[in-house]
Amino acid sequence: MKHSYPVLWPVPTRWADNDHYGHVNNVTYYSYFDTAVNAWLISATGTDIRDLHAIGVVAQTSCTFLGSISFPDMLQVGIRVARLGNSSINYELAVFRDAGDSLELAATGTFTHVYVDEQTRKPVPIPAVIRAAVEPLVVTAPAEG
Repeated sequence: MKHSYPVLWPVPTRWADNDHYGHVNNVTYYSYFDTAVNAWLISATGTDIRDLHAIGVVAQTSCTFLGSISFPDMLQVGIRVARLGNSSINYELAVFRDAGDSLELAATGTFTHVYVDEQTRKPVPIPAVIRAAVEPLVVTAPAEG
C-alpha cells in the first residue's frame, strides 16, 4: 500500500490531537492532510506557496478511518494525485502510523485544491511551479484489457 504513494510526508501527532477517548479525534486527520500536502508543496517547489499569484483553497475533503492513532505516534502521510486539471488538483492520501519496522494504515482520504486568484477568488490555472511539482505524483490507471 505505501508503495503506491510516491511521497510519504512525516507528520507528528501532538498532545492536543488526542480527544477524551484517548485517540486522535477524527477532525484532526483533515489537518494532517492539509499539513502534509502544503508542507510537501513548499518543499518540492522551493517556493513559499502563500506568495504565489494563485492560492490553493480546499474545495473538498473526505476521510475513511481504518485504525486508531494517538499521541505520541509518528505518522507518514502518503500523497498521490488522482486528477490534475486546469485549476484543480485531486489528491489521494493515506495516513500511516510509523511502527518502526512497518507502516500501519490508519486512514485514507481525498483532498481537492482549487487554485483561485488571491484577490478575486475566481478559479485560475494552477501555477506552473505547482503543476511541475505534482505532475510526477499523478497516478495512472492500469490499461484495460
